[in-house]
Order: sequence, then structure tokens, then C-alpha cells
Amino acid sequence: MFITEIRLALDLVVPKAFRMRQILATLMLGSAMLAPNVSHASAIEDFRAAFQATEPSGQEAPGEAPEGMVWIPGGTFSMGIADPRTLPRGGSDPMPDARPVHRVQVDGFWMDTTPVTNADFAKFVEATGYRTVAERAFEVEVPGQDEPRVVDPGSIVFHHPDRVANPHDFTQWWKWVTGANWRHPEGPDSNIENRMDYPVVQVAWDDAVAYAEWAGKRLPTEAEWEFAARGGLSGKPYPWGMELKPEGQWQANTWQGTFPQEDTGEDGFAGLAPVAQFAPNGYGLYDMGGNVWEWCADWYSYGHYGVRVHDGEPIVNPQGPDRSFDPQEPGVKKRSTRGGSFLCTDQYCTRYMVGTRGKNEPSSSANHIGFRLVK
Repeated sequence: MFITEIRLALDLVVPKAFRMRQILATLMLGSAMLAPNVSHASAIEDFRAAFQATEPSGQEAPGEAPEGMVWIPGGTFSMGIADPRTLPRGGSDPMPDARPVHRVQVDGFWMDTTPVTNADFAKFVEATGYRTVAERAFEVEVPGQDEPRVVDPGSIVFHHPDRVANPHDFTQWWKWVTGANWRHPEGPDSNIENRMDYPVVQVAWDDAVAYAEWAGKRLPTEAEWEFAARGGLSGKPYPWGMELKPEGQWQANTWQGTFPQEDTGEDGFAGLAPVAQFAPNGYGLYDMGGNVWEWCADWYSYGHYGVRVHDGEPIVNPQGPDRSFDPQEPGVKKRSTRGGSFLCTDQYCTRYMVGTRGKNEPSSSANHIGFRLVK
């Protein structure tokens, strides 16, 4: 099994030059590019001009809603995001992997109103005896050694460093922790005893698929996830509208304060939050921006949008590329993630903006990645 981030764990085994691979984007951090100097009003107008109106299909629900799900009627929408850097608090990342903005049509589907919770996942484990990827030991090939190194079960955990010597060295705040898993999200000294209504985290893509099969559901495609996240809106950077804080009110669990040292919790939560703590979007979905990243079914491919846009007609029910490609790690296959997390901030990562994309190696997990399902 290959886990990209495991290089962080092998201080005693793997030379630093080999270990410190470029996983910056895997951990969903923004670029250092600077935004051009444009007035806010002009920037908003230019941003919105990249989108056409969402056209709901009017497709009626095929029956009574399954428990905890809502009907997403489907329709045609503009998928992707225009360069957000000139927007107020738009961050420094131009999001080139989410362009060109293009028209996509999706059929209607049911979607979980919230990410899968610890309570939900516990029922699955109790019924099946399933062990997550983070609960299994695995082997890692070590250069210069004949035998692979057996690594004890564990996962990646975010830590607040006391100081940051190099803002580009993400190993100062991401650490491999032996014993970290969905029951112990921050390591063996943590637990979920009083967090059953929190989104389950420390789940790899393979774990999400296993849960989905048990539940009779599936992971959403990127197109389905984005259509649902927009809630019927078009040309808005957030699931709730045009502004990050309309009327001064936070609409999602994101990072406030100096990243990565301190999350001040101005939105009501310093760290992960229970599900459904903020208002739902236009389709009745909670937490479509911030709190936890959510796995999607698609392979991640950096330039896929440009490849599939060729005749100007809407693309119907896209399933994503047939293979993965990330120019930052060309040899590592990755699956797409959406929504951003409680760690996102305009200082580093504004991927709580709807239309932006994330990615991660399918057998990797962390304490800011979860999932929700569709059917």
C-alpha cells in the first residue's frame, strides 16, 4: 500500500530528501501567487461573468426521501470557478485546475444532508467488523534496504506549532501519529465518546467506498457534488452566496486567526465541529463548505476540464477521467475531494469556495477528511 504522507513518519528510516516529497497540494494548501490589483466591484462583476444561470431540471423525487437525505433535482449549471484572487478574501490561489468553467448537466439524485457522522460509521463497523485503512499495519519500501519497513497503524494529524520557522514547510503542522484512526482522530489519547454527532474523519477513500456499499449508496461524482453545493445559485463563490461573512456572520466552520498556530474560533468552533451547525444551502444541505473535506468518486486529474470541453454543449453526467494525474506528484494516483475544511483560510487555502477542487491519495486519511453519500 502506498501512502503519500507516510514519508512524514519515517524520520529514522528514510532520508529527508527522499521523505519530503511535494505533497503541499495533497494537504490542500494554496499557492503563493499574488492577486492583481482590481477594485472589488469590478472583480465581482468579472467573476460572475464567467457563469451562466443554473437551470434546474424540475425532475421530481422518485418517492419518499430516505432517512437523512434530500432530493437534488438535477439540471444544467456552470461547473468550475473563475480566478478568485481579486475577490475580497479570495486568497492567493488562482485555482487553475477548476477551469475552464463549463456547462454540465446532471440527473437528479438523493444526497445526505450532512457528512457521515461517527454514530453512522460506528453502526457500520459494529455490523461488519470492518477495519479502516488507518487501523491496519502496512509495508513501505526503503531505499538501500532489502526488506520493507513494517509501519504500525496510524494516520496524519494536524498540530498547532508554537512557532513556524518556514511557512512553506508543512511538516511543522502535519505529523504522522501512530494509533490515530476514526475512533482516535488526534491519536491514541483522543476519542469520540462525546463526538458522535461530529463527521467521521481519518477515513480513506477505500473506507468511504466500503461504507457506501454497506449503506446501499455511493460516493458522489464531482459534478453531482458541485451542483448540490451550489444550491441553485450561479456565479457565487460560496454555497450561501457572494460574501464570506454576510452581515458579519460566519456561515461555515473555517480557520480564523494566524495559520497554523491559532484558530481563534470566531465562527464558534476552534477545530472540528459537529455537523449541521450553520444554515443549510438552497437544497437543504449542511456543511458544503468547511469543516471536513469530502471524498468524491472521481479520479483527480489536473487538466481534465480542458480536455472534456470541446464543442460548447453541456457535458451530461460526467464520471471524471479514467486515470489520475497531478503535476505536483505525477506518479501518485489521487481521488478528488471537495468542500474544504476547518483548516481552510484565505491565508493559505480558500477551497471552501464552491467549484474549487481538492485531491488525495485514496489510501490516505487525516483528521480533516470525511465524506457524504448519494443514491
